[in-house]
Amino acid sequence: MKLIVLAVRRMFAVLDWPLLILLVIMAMVGMATMHSAVGNTDWRFADQLRNFLLAGTAMWAVALLRPAWIMRSAPLFYVLGVGLLVAVMLFGETSKGATRWLNLGIARIQPSEMMKIAVPLMLAWYFQRQSANRFRIMDFLVAGVLLVVPAGLIIDQPDLGTALLVLASGFCVIYFAGLSFRLLIPAVLAIALALGTLVTYEDQICQPDVDWVVLHDYQKYRVCVLLNPGADPLGKGFHTIQSMIAVGSGGLYGKGYMQGTQTHLDFIPERTTDFIFAVFAEEFGLYGGVTLLVLYALMVLRGLTITARAPTQFGRLVAGAMSMMMFVYVFVNIGMVTGVLPVVGVPLPFMSYGGTALMTLGVACGLLMSIGAHQPRPEP
Repeated sequence: MKLIVLAVRRMFAVLDWPLLILLVIMAMVGMATMHSAVGNTDWRFADQLRNFLLAGTAMWAVALLRPAWIMRSAPLFYVLGVGLLVAVMLFGETSKGATRWLNLGIARIQPSEMMKIAVPLMLAWYFQRQSANRFRIMDFLVAGVLLVVPAGLIIDQPDLGTALLVLASGFCVIYFAGLSFRLLIPAVLAIALALGTLVTYEDQICQPDVDWVVLHDYQKYRVCVLLNPGADPLGKGFHTIQSMIAVGSGGLYGKGYMQGTQTHLDFIPERTTDFIFAVFAEEFGLYGGVTLLVLYALMVLRGLTITARAPTQFGRLVAGAMSMMMFVYVFVNIGMVTGVLPVVGVPLPFMSYGGTALMTLGVACGLLMSIGAHQPRPEP
């Protein structure tokens, strides 16, 4: 009996209660918003409830693992993920013009999702193995290759949203490992120059016969629609225009729960997935939107607190990457819903419908809890 009590106590001891409380609140808000978005308690509501239960189970299972075991498994996880991405390129299933899925017979998987976790784990393992106080330029170049290879395979599918999240989580590991900001100045200047050129010569470079080379046509049009949604209000600009109308019509206090006209008159496309923030903002207004952002900020801050207290470099790098990945999720999704960023298909954490994204977030939170709960064991 004593062994059972100790086992149960250990299972609960790994849970980070401040983070868990925030996650429960977000799950309740997400399910309530989903109920309004679907207009009733239909199959998507039940599916999302199941997705939350599965993600919570995955979070708990990962939290029970010791960081030392996770670190040893990181290279295998990374190699498996890259191998599956190559298999998608060769044998993947195509849907709506994108080849992102792999049919294994018993299941249909999207390997790019696992790279949001596998890439930061691999990079953290690499920097931990180097065990140096100051890394050389060559170390950061190798880390860059480890990051660019899977990101390039994901972009080729094409899946710009997932690639962006993989790049963001991997870059956070590299930056937290000690990458000098001075080395980023050329990249920042290049991005600023590209944006300035795009805004200045929008009319010329957004013409249909102009090839952007590095982007697919649909990605090019998303950027052009961001600059001028009114150019095609019933076509490519419809998503952005309708979501901005919904957010703006909510005003300060919102129209009330289940009272959003843009939502319930079917003006908001993808209102259960990428554009669910428009549903929330229309019904709860500016104050509700700010409250939601505060909840996300508290989750990120809790993650960064775990990062600062992590006893190993591997733990600090992984926890920092998971925390910032959540921030990027929120920043990009709300940016595209409000017309600040182009539409790239990034879900809103714990709000958007979808099991894969929730599972990824559950694993990320489990990693944070594992790092916060376990002290490192001596290396064998």
